[in-house]
Amino acid sequence: MAASGAGDPLDAKSGKAPLAQRIDPTREKLTPAQLQLMRQVQLAQWQKTLPQRRTRNIVTGLGIGALVLAIYGYTFYSVSQERFLDELEDEAKAARARAAARAAGP
Repeated sequence: MAASGAGDPLDAKSGKAPLAQRIDPTREKLTPAQLQLMRQVQLAQWQKTLPQRRTRNIVTGLGIGALVLAIYGYTFYSVSQERFLDELEDEAKAARARAAARAAGP
C-alpha cells in the first residue's frame, strides 16, 4: 500500500485529500531547488492575492480619509456654532458694571 500523499488523490482511511505539511526552512535542511520552488510558490500566491489586497487597501484608505475629513468638518462646524465665549464676555461686562456701580454707589 502506498504512503499517504504519495500520489493518491484521497487518503484511504479518511477519504480526504492530503494536506500540505508546513516546513520551517531554518530547522530543516532543504536543497537549493526546494528553496527556489518555495520562493516561486510564495511569489505566485502573493501575486494572486495582490489585486484583492490592493483593492482592500484603497477602500480602507478612502474610508479612513473620509472619517478624518468628517471629524475635521464637524470640528469646524461646532467651533463656529459656539457662542459661550460671547456669553462669558457679556457676563464679564455685566459683572464689571455691577462692581463699578457698587464702588461708586455707597
